[in-house]
Amino acid sequence: MNKRIIQPTNGYAQMIVLEQGGTKTLHISGQIGEGDDLEAQMRDILDKLRVLLQSEGGDYSDLVKINTYIVDYQPEDLDTFRNLRKEIFTDEITPASTLVGVTALALPQWLIEIDAVAVID
Repeated sequence: MNKRIIQPTNGYAQMIVLEQGGTKTLHISGQIGEGDDLEAQMRDILDKLRVLLQSEGGDYSDLVKINTYIVDYQPEDLDTFRNLRKEIFTDEITPASTLVGVTALALPQWLIEIDAVAVID
């Protein structure tokens, strides 16, 4: 098995790529986004995920698991979350998913963080 660390900074990596027998498993660290509200930050995060996936020859369809953390989660946040997911996933191509409301993330301006696992054949 080959292991590569992508963009190591500040004691962690943006992504770890495990490659064996032509299959890559991508473990993507929590991504945060720029913007004034939840939707803007989530759009930025999804774009960052797309770039990381493409860097290894993948796309959104290769995601098998995402974990989402939303600060001060309110039920109406679910509509924003679902609407943005519908823009990139179909009913046939959707990763397993966890959504967790949290009190805070590492910095106060961060409203949402998403980490992911992808498998690219």
